[in-house]
Amino acid sequence: MRWAVAALLGISLNAMAAQAPLRFAVPDSWAMPMVQLQGGRPTQGILHDVLLSLATQVGAPAQFVVLPRARVQSAMEHGDIDVRCYAAQSWLPNQSGDYIWSVPLWFQRDLLVSRKEQPAQINPAQLPRQAIGTVLGYSYPTLQPLFDADQLQREDARNQEQVLEKLLAGRYRYAVSNQWTLDWINQRLLPEQQLQGVAVLQEQSIGCYVRNDPKVPVQRILRTLLRMKMSGEIDDIIRLYTGASSTTP
Repeated sequence: MRWAVAALLGISLNAMAAQAPLRFAVPDSWAMPMVQLQGGRPTQGILHDVLLSLATQVGAPAQFVVLPRARVQSAMEHGDIDVRCYAAQSWLPNQSGDYIWSVPLWFQRDLLVSRKEQPAQINPAQLPRQAIGTVLGYSYPTLQPLFDADQLQREDARNQEQVLEKLLAGRYRYAVSNQWTLDWINQRLLPEQQLQGVAVLQEQSIGCYVRNDPKVPVQRILRTLLRMKMSGEIDDIIRLYTGASSTTP
């Protein structure tokens, strides 16, 4: 009897050890509070914590695959990635492949931000010709007509945190930021140094999508994400890093 129990336990442990990892896309343009990359590996941040919890609850090891943002979709199409989070279908109008999207999990607000000496509210279309801080490879539909007309010029940095650091250093008067990064940066500044949002550029709900493959536990992943949203776990993780919840408008 003891031999049988030991054999069953061994089989169970071997099955857990053989569980294929969930491979998550991590664009190398992400920065805190989304993800902190150290030595090319994520160590903390909102998306790191959410995805690690997701994998744990699904019962699979988490594997973070750090890639240039432009290569993420290709990696999904070639089966090198299983899950991509912090994405919107509108960002991928020509998406090819078989994927299933989660329910909306986060609410992203893109803002034009400035230092406190600038007016608290502005209309981007009325700005004189100047550089605007942007992230390399990111699209900004609201500002694109102004870029095309050469009224405004992009000044790209590798990630969102670097964009705001250059704004604080006076490299330009305005930059684009998502709400998370603005809140993250402002927590580290004195009140008189904090950056301000001067115009809302875009608001949209975003989520995750999963490669629809028999080898990937698609429905378990989607159900777990829904449960994490409904239970408030995702809100709690956001609040930990930004001091505010931003999963809903």
